[in-house]
Amino acid sequence: MAPPARPVGCADCLSRGWSWVRLRRCVTCGAVGCCDSSRGAHAYDHHLTSGHPVVLSLAPGEDWAWCFADEVFLVRSGGSRSRTPRR
Repeated sequence: MAPPARPVGCADCLSRGWSWVRLRRCVTCGAVGCCDSSRGAHAYDHHLTSGHPVVLSLAPGEDWAWCFADEVFLVRSGGSRSRTPRR
């Protein structure tokens, strides 16, 4: 039997009944949090509490990562920079 699927969304927002703008996934541990434009900014909170520096955008059409520690925007090789990043 397969393990139950993780909820698709920011767990901290879901537990509070909040919505979010965009989602980010921690490269180090896979935790999913909401972006800085969201009410909770939980991806950044995760970085502060864990020290994990890099998140990937989970938004459709966005193929980039952000390093909170160095404030560096990372684009995958062959990716498009046509969209403005939101941490």
